Amino acid sequence: MKRVITFGTFDVLHVGHVRILQRARALGDYLIVGVSTDALNFSKKQKRPVYSQFDRLEIVKSIAGVDEVFFEHSLELKGEYIKQFSADVLVMGNDWEGRFDEYKSLCEVVYLPRTEGISTTELLAEIRASA
Repeated sequence: MKRVITFGTFDVLHVGHVRILQRARALGDYLIVGVSTDALNFSKKQKRPVYSQFDRLEIVKSIAGVDEVFFEHSLELKGEYIKQFSADVLVMGNDWEGRFDEYKSLCEVVYLPRTEGISTTELLAEIRASA
């Protein structure tokens, strides 16, 4: 069985999130998703997510093709998560291209293109502008 792992915040879920999870799942037989904790998200972006880590975990867990979900507490622990979940493939969006090549000794690393024309940041800006 080929195990695939990916990570994300998955705040304000949109079709881009669904598509990257579907494409990640297509690369293997079992999809594991690390959902960034609220604290990790704040440390990366200096802002809190719209939905709590518990809501985001539940939402991602409900998506067809996602087999297992856990909280990602630190970007520096990706290698440990890969080992812990016995992942064969690490999938990330291509906006992270090259940033996780250090894990090629642990598993295959694949960068998938993001869905054009959609981003959580842009969606939130549009929502705020129309409020």
